[in-house]
Amino acid sequence: MTESPVSPVPDEEYREAAVDLLGAIAYGELSAFDRLAEDARLAPTLADKMAIGAMAAGEFANLEKLCSRIRELGGDPAEAMAAFQQGFDDFHLHTAPSDYYEGLIKAYVGDGLAADFYREVAAYLDADTRAVIIESLENSGQTEFVVDAVRSGIAADPRLAGRLALWGRRLRGEALTQAQRVAAERDALSALLTGGVDRPGFDLAALGRMFTRLTERHAERMAELGLDA
Repeated sequence: MTESPVSPVPDEEYREAAVDLLGAIAYGELSAFDRLAEDARLAPTLADKMAIGAMAAGEFANLEKLCSRIRELGGDPAEAMAAFQQGFDDFHLHTAPSDYYEGLIKAYVGDGLAADFYREVAAYLDADTRAVIIESLENSGQTEFVVDAVRSGIAADPRLAGRLALWGRRLRGEALTQAQRVAAERDALSALLTGGVDRPGFDLAALGRMFTRLTERHAERMAELGLDA
């Protein structure tokens, strides 16, 4: 379970941190929309193309909610996202899938790890911002489609299992590193996570427990796909 901190005081430093986090998640949603649109071209059937297209549409709808909250906090969505563009683009360049199934694993496992991290951090935000983040990270029904597609692919070609398991492990390492980088590169966000005199945060023990939870949830997702973590 996530720690249960008290909502932070809405001062300027907090507002900047909240906008940073929203900007990171928003650019993640925009990137996911982009990637899924590309993945749809590799889909083997029209039904698969439609399912992936629906996933992409869901990502864009989530992006709009996050941008709206950024504006409510006095930020500019494009500016907030731009701060994370290079880091995310580098991550996606290093984890570009080589085929349809690797794309599905990335959408489910890689994005799932990122979503778990953001949910953990959202616990330290005000109730309104937290609610927007949690809502934007819902998988919108993609779980069943991805699990069925991957399991069907493995059933048709059992050799896929080993390759996809290795791919999932690589994504875990890359995604956890990316999560740490997002938190470390922005001063206000780092301050929010580490806490202060008047607000809670992650100490070393809490950070350790958080990354344990992220790893455990990753293993659960891999098992759902029929893959070894």
